[in-house]
Amino acid sequence: MSQITPTTGADRPDDSSGQPEGTAPPPPGRTAAAGRDSSAPSGGRPIGLIVALAVAVGVIAALIAVLMWPSDDAGDVVTEPTTTLAPTTTATPTTEPSTTSPTTVTTAPAPVDTSTAVFPDGSGEVRYDDPVEAARAFAVDFVGFTDPVVGEFMQSDARSGEVEVRPMANGPATTAFVRQLGSDGTWWVLGSATANIVIDAPKAGGSIASPVAVSGSALAFEGTVDVEIRQDGARQPIGTDVVTGGGDIIRPFSGDIEFSIPTEPYGAVVFLTRSEQDGRVWEAGVVRVSFA
Repeated sequence: MSQITPTTGADRPDDSSGQPEGTAPPPPGRTAAAGRDSSAPSGGRPIGLIVALAVAVGVIAALIAVLMWPSDDAGDVVTEPTTTLAPTTTATPTTEPSTTSPTTVTTAPAPVDTSTAVFPDGSGEVRYDDPVEAARAFAVDFVGFTDPVVGEFMQSDARSGEVEVRPMANGPATTAFVRQLGSDGTWWVLGSATANIVIDAPKAGGSIASPVAVSGSALAFEGTVDVEIRQDGARQPIGTDVVTGGGDIIRPFSGDIEFSIPTEPYGAVVFLTRSEQDGRVWEAGVVRVSFA
């Protein structure tokens, strides 16, 4: 049997190389590397994977940036117009009255032939919608009655009639002949007559020249009948004279009345009797005439 004798430090082989016994020394130049590999931590592989992923992400981001970068033809890109819808406003109904005056279209009435009318003046603007008012204005403004008593309208046909005018309630009647001449419904006076002045000449609608021969019969105070020649549009006569009828009963009269040259084509011959008390107009006969 052999006996193993323990060795001391002095008797141990030199192990300064750090290699285990029986292991060949590393080749030259590999000692440092081997030392690093043996000392590398076990977590080195996951870190490398993370680095690789980061690099890949960076590459992808670069590719996306290149693809999204605007080309030289960016100026040719057509941008579709954007349509913005205006907000809808609902009008609130209002009950306020309109301040706009409505447009009224009026048609002028056809011209009225006033050649047969004594009153009102056809060239003026005065018109009468009521036959009684037309007769009253004729009696006062044309003949010269003072505060006459005017009766009711007595219709003769659809467009004409008569209105009696008296100097007082129990005085003699002068009858005014009224008629609608135009399409506007206004009333005109064609003349007048009374029982105490009967006119034979001139005839209504006749043509006269100066001097004009007048004739007829009358009953008046002292038999006196005033005769006036009027032209349209004027109250002042262009000729006047007196003829004599009967003072007690109706008697004939005649005479020649001179007048100045008229400026209007139409006029009237007016026969008047007057009150014996105050000289006011008592009765009147009016004949429409034209001037030759």
